[in-house]
Amino acid sequence: VAAAMAEGEGQGLLSVDYEVSGRVQGVFFRKYTQGEARRLGLVGWVRNTSHGTVQGQAQGPAAGVRELQEWLRKTGSPESRISRAEFSNERKITALEHQDFQIRK
Repeated sequence: VAAAMAEGEGQGLLSVDYEVSGRVQGVFFRKYTQGEARRLGLVGWVRNTSHGTVQGQAQGPAAGVRELQEWLRKTGSPESRISRAEFSNERKITALEHQDFQIRK
């Protein structure tokens, strides 16, 4: 398994959708997610949902996407309490589909 992961890991571009549950609204979660994504060289978006979660999409080099996934799972903004981070629609892409990493209203 490790060998298969090492090959192709960190190569190419990935796109993944995410949804984070817990205490993630009203705690600057979107702003921190945007900052972390930009630091990692990723593009995409983040927004609050009407049912109290934060969701979005991240795209960029595989290694950066993996790092953001870990951050969304464990870290988040200083005041947040993450109960669950779910990832879906992971796919390899040949070009980025966003210009920047934006906070959507």
